[in-house]
Amino acid sequence: MALFTIEPGAAHPLGITVSPDGANFSLFSQAATEVALLLFDSSTAAEPSHIVRLDPFRNKTFHFWHVFVRGCGRGTFYAFRVDGPWDPASGHRFNPNKVLIGPYARGISRKLWKRADAVGPQDNQATSMRCAVVDPAQYDWEGDQPLKRPIHESVIYEMHVGGFTRSPSASVRHPGTFGGIVEKIPYLEALGVTAVELLPVCEFDDSDESLSPAGGALRNYWGYSTVGFFSPHGGYCVDQTGVSRLDEFRDMVKALHKAGIEVILDVVFNHTDEGNELGPTQSFRGIDNRTFYVLDPNNLATYANFTGVGNTFNANHPLPQKLIVDCLRFWVEAMHVDGFRFDEGSILSRGEDGAPLAHPPVIWQIELDDALADTKVIAEAWDAAGLYQVGHFPGDRWAEWNGQYRDDIRRFVKGDPGLTGIVAWRLGGSADIYQARGQTPENSINFITAHDGFTLNDLVSYDEKHNEANGEGNRDGIDNNVSWNCGVEGPTSDAPIQALRIRQIKNAVTILMLSRGVPMILAGDEIRRTQGGNNNAYNQDNAMNWIDWTGAGSHGDVLRYFQRVIAFRRAHPALSQPYFYTGEVSERGLADITWHGTQLNNPGFGDPEARALAFTIAGFRGAPDLHVMMNMYWEPLAFDVPALPRREWRLAIDTFAASPRDIASPGEERPFAGASCTVQGRSIVVLVSA
Repeated sequence: MALFTIEPGAAHPLGITVSPDGANFSLFSQAATEVALLLFDSSTAAEPSHIVRLDPFRNKTFHFWHVFVRGCGRGTFYAFRVDGPWDPASGHRFNPNKVLIGPYARGISRKLWKRADAVGPQDNQATSMRCAVVDPAQYDWEGDQPLKRPIHESVIYEMHVGGFTRSPSASVRHPGTFGGIVEKIPYLEALGVTAVELLPVCEFDDSDESLSPAGGALRNYWGYSTVGFFSPHGGYCVDQTGVSRLDEFRDMVKALHKAGIEVILDVVFNHTDEGNELGPTQSFRGIDNRTFYVLDPNNLATYANFTGVGNTFNANHPLPQKLIVDCLRFWVEAMHVDGFRFDEGSILSRGEDGAPLAHPPVIWQIELDDALADTKVIAEAWDAAGLYQVGHFPGDRWAEWNGQYRDDIRRFVKGDPGLTGIVAWRLGGSADIYQARGQTPENSINFITAHDGFTLNDLVSYDEKHNEANGEGNRDGIDNNVSWNCGVEGPTSDAPIQALRIRQIKNAVTILMLSRGVPMILAGDEIRRTQGGNNNAYNQDNAMNWIDWTGAGSHGDVLRYFQRVIAFRRAHPALSQPYFYTGEVSERGLADITWHGTQLNNPGFGDPEARALAFTIAGFRGAPDLHVMMNMYWEPLAFDVPALPRREWRLAIDTFAASPRDIASPGEERPFAGASCTVQGRSIVVLVSA
């Protein structure tokens, strides 16, 4: 049993601060009457070795409860009991029978955890979570720093840490872990992406299970219900005690940085895992419910539910605001993370009464904070209560998941008419959305698929969602997927339909890579990953969600296309400039962009039946010019090709052609001559100048 000396401690910084002499603990609670710190000798010890009861006169400064435990260090585990009024009608839910984790815990063990015991009045010490004492400063970064790549040069790869290598086909030593990603870095390098955007990696509870209609277990797979904001998720680590989790995560970051790949975290500050008034008491509810959550003003015993998952984090109260910013600083400064994507980011614009604010403090503090100045900040600019802020999310440098881009390009690729003018806006960086407020294409995260919805393969294989396996009677998930099955619902051996689906996949990713803004692709789309038509696979921790790595062989033609088209974007900097096209003429006599239809300079933006669009882009600083012809009609169309004085066009991309003739390697483009080019139905041709 460790020998500790108890001293008054300090109110700041909040959370746990480890030094060579011991550890300082500081906890905010405005309405608590008693706080006890429990110290355990292991993550599985049933009883604490020490119970430190904080004296409200000696261990409290204003509303901060604090203590310094001399001799406390790595290998010790801790938790809290907090007492105060049990008065739900007034918004107070203190329960000294519940053992609570600290909001700033850097490592959390759930080895004893039973979720059901955290609900109700009974004591849950024997099955509670424990926090590990870890020192974030103890790590050899070997000179590593965040990469600070300009966001307009990024190609983002959205991935789930577990699902990326959990399949046996991944053939890694530790499937489903941060270490598994490290083993797959050569694959990511060959693909050409510059950043991975990881679905939530902060501690969440994946032990909450229900039974699927097919008999298997359903559990929280995506991770969008945070338990601990400062702790890497134990399910993605080899160490299950919590002591070494920071190092496992940092090993991954360091290895990715060495490969030139940034790390962006999907963070969930809009709600927590404690759910509504019937949910478990894990941390915030038992520490200071009224401070940390937005309560229903008409019934303080219940929660305002702008998130759709039971509660709403009170992000613009000074204390939760401080926690959010402290958390982001921790992941940047101690973990070298390069950026963040904020789930249901519009929640962060809501005030303490739930109403949207003109200048939400937490958003502007993130925007202006010096420690976060070089990080990428990306908002999912909507929430579950109908607040939609694409194009007017508060702040200047925030990028947004551009849901309008997704929907407009989906409609165009499947052949909806009359969209050429809208598609031109999307290809040019969505100036119609961002330019008027002084923003640039850097504010637009362009995507066609993401974790939430169909995969790209399923987008061209299903007209309807097929979510029966989720156990909700196929009622969950959106109904309007803007998808087209190419003639048959689901898998088929019909060769022409398979060829059409491959072509549609190539069309979609080609448009994505030709668009100004920041492209994001969904992990596995490059090898035709399928979820069997499930567009809301949040609870499927199984082969439905895991990447099947045999697809890299069976769909090698699609993988090769993705690799080449990403490389094509990076080879042509005019496609990724951080400003909108202006129409200015280059030194070679071409405007930076010129729009056409099948006839030159006649794009037909007002034609309600138009399904074809072409454009010419002047090469940036001596790079080749580009001429793009997109035919989303089902029959071949002849497109005029502009003449190039003293130069010639060469054929770089033809999505109708079979691999490897669909996209040329650099320098191997085929000569093209003539004033016209026939583009086959539902295909794209790209010419480059030489």
